[in-house]
Amino acid sequence: MRRLFALLATLLVLVVVAQFYLAASAAFDTAPNDESFQTHRALGYGIVLFAIVLTIVAALARMPGRLIGMTGLVVGLAVGQGLIRAIAAAFNDTGDTSTTAGKLVFGLHAVDGLIILAVAETVARRARALSRPMVAGRPAGPGGGAGAFGPAAGPAHPAS
Repeated sequence: MRRLFALLATLLVLVVVAQFYLAASAAFDTAPNDESFQTHRALGYGIVLFAIVLTIVAALARMPGRLIGMTGLVVGLAVGQGLIRAIAAAFNDTGDTSTTAGKLVFGLHAVDGLIILAVAETVARRARALSRPMVAGRPAGPGGGAGAFGPAAGPAHPAS
């Protein structure tokens, strides 16, 4: 179950990167904003749902509480994206973000997106570390257990 969580967490990072790509490509589209950002918006809702499912999987996989909380933080930050858009749009009666105040508030949308990416990447990295097989209470492979350097691995240069 931990490997499934690690795989899904890595997939979340890739989806968030795709979200940045969709935002950038829509920003340079000649179509109206509502039309050009439609796939970006739809994927944003998908990220919220995916992060909710990932939080549930984290709990079922009995991941550490802090990791479950960080996964839930992704949900909150992703919901915050829609709130930022709504607040920015509220600065203008037409519903777009063309006012200076609206643009300043909407700039937080990109900052929040970067925070989402950083948290999602941290979740994925920690999940991968926890899903590795354990050897004598330490992760196997580079950095721990079998094949590592340090006191647990024995002498660095065995006597001939």
